[in-house]
Amino acid sequence: MSNKLLRGTLVLTIGTYLSRILGMIYLIPFSAMVGATGGALFQYGYNQYTIFLSIATLGFPTAVSKFVSKYNAIGDYETTRKMFRAGMSVMLVTGIIAFSILYLTAPIFAKIQLGGSNETGGLTVDQVVYVIRMVSLGLLVVPIMSLVRGYFQGHSMMGPTAVSQVIEQLVRIIFLLTATFIILKVLDGGLVIAVGYATFAALIGAFGGLFTLYLYWLKRKDRLLSMQPNTGASSDLSYKQMFTELFSYAAPYVFVGLAIPIYSYIDTNTINRAMIASGHQDISTAVLSIVTLYLPKLVMIPVSLATAFGLTLIPTITESFTARNYKLLNRQIDQTMQVILFFVLPASFGISALAGPVYWFFYPSVHPEIGMSILFWYAPVALLFSLFTINAAILQGINKQKFAIVSLLLGIIIKTVLNIPLISWLQGNGSVLATALGYSASILYMFIMIKRHAGYSFRRIFKRFILIGILTAIMAVVAYVTCQLVSQVISYEGGIVNAGIVILISMITGGGVYLFLSYKVGLLERVLGSRMPKFLRKKS
Repeated sequence: MSNKLLRGTLVLTIGTYLSRILGMIYLIPFSAMVGATGGALFQYGYNQYTIFLSIATLGFPTAVSKFVSKYNAIGDYETTRKMFRAGMSVMLVTGIIAFSILYLTAPIFAKIQLGGSNETGGLTVDQVVYVIRMVSLGLLVVPIMSLVRGYFQGHSMMGPTAVSQVIEQLVRIIFLLTATFIILKVLDGGLVIAVGYATFAALIGAFGGLFTLYLYWLKRKDRLLSMQPNTGASSDLSYKQMFTELFSYAAPYVFVGLAIPIYSYIDTNTINRAMIASGHQDISTAVLSIVTLYLPKLVMIPVSLATAFGLTLIPTITESFTARNYKLLNRQIDQTMQVILFFVLPASFGISALAGPVYWFFYPSVHPEIGMSILFWYAPVALLFSLFTINAAILQGINKQKFAIVSLLLGIIIKTVLNIPLISWLQGNGSVLATALGYSASILYMFIMIKRHAGYSFRRIFKRFILIGILTAIMAVVAYVTCQLVSQVISYEGGIVNAGIVILISMITGGGVYLFLSYKVGLLERVLGSRMPKFLRKKS
């Protein structure tokens, strides 16, 4: 059973990584075609869509997975099928409601995002309304697709979710890039129509993912239908009882999953207003597109890496807490924190040290003089994103998810209050600082709750943080110096190939130094333990 679980986790991790990598790579040609203005317009539509999608799905996909797994384990297949049919109806209704509200309120959202004026940065309210309404169509299909994924996962079938994620992303990207290119370069249809169809790709991608799930259903139908006769007594849950249980599973995931979209949404609705008020209207559109669309894709690279390692340890935390084995629980939390720090800290500060070539490699046509500066300060925030995700998962594991919700609300309040004054003072870097302060407050609160309710002492991890921090500082300096030296021969501003060469050489040098020093001081073995290759383990 454990091998099956590990195999499923690996499949989902690979699928998620491929999907995120694709989601990052497509921005290179897309940004070259639409620039900062198109990127801002794209994000004006997507920010609302992300929030409404989270609300429309209600956290049901994850909740359904837990629900199906629970009742299948006791042989009550009738209840899982009853829930699935009811859940599909709910997702259809919530999708239609979310679509209708977003479609009808698009003019309100458009005006707010443009700083209260009818035109900002060359974009008008009508143009933003068009894009919001185009992307809103995805709400009719994506919730249903997400629920079907959760149903498969509840049956320990991770392949359908992983493959459908990749297919959905591939179909979306192919349509997005093709439509953008044809409209801009062949039909000369204009930027607004091109970006509108780029957001409409969310619906096309969803159809691709849903069709993939349908093929999996045809392939595995016999196996699923063979579970029809109950092997245990029916729980005979009413719809009220069933949905009450589902919502109890779903609520924490809804709130915690909204963290990054809400922070981005705050930026989208305040950057223009703050930039205009402080006399920087000429660059407000560029700053908005960089902060809310282009840079988050880069910053999430180390976050994904850390989450993939860290979250594999989380299920065992629940088991240890339930068994009241606090010694083991502390060790598991300690190991999770160490893995996060060991991988995320050097990765995020490495991106910061190489902000110049990294930005030039991905977005050379989107105001690099602004983007490089913001990326330098934004990259380290990846550590905060990772710690927030892991701490929220730990709190859920020890059945204290309400504190994760409180911490999110605390951070959102700080972000909301500080965003406009800090942007007025520091422009794009002000948004980054407000985000960092909001997440820091959330993480500090979660640390206190974990210490109080899990009896966890942060003394050891703090010492480990100091050591990893020192090694990361050395790595960052080596990477930066290497970048400067190589750039004397190969200017990273000379094109994507040049930037890629500079990044590769600097990354290998800095990363090699970090791993070597980690090995010499014994950190590598302490963090990786049994995962470390035998030939690298120190002889005692």
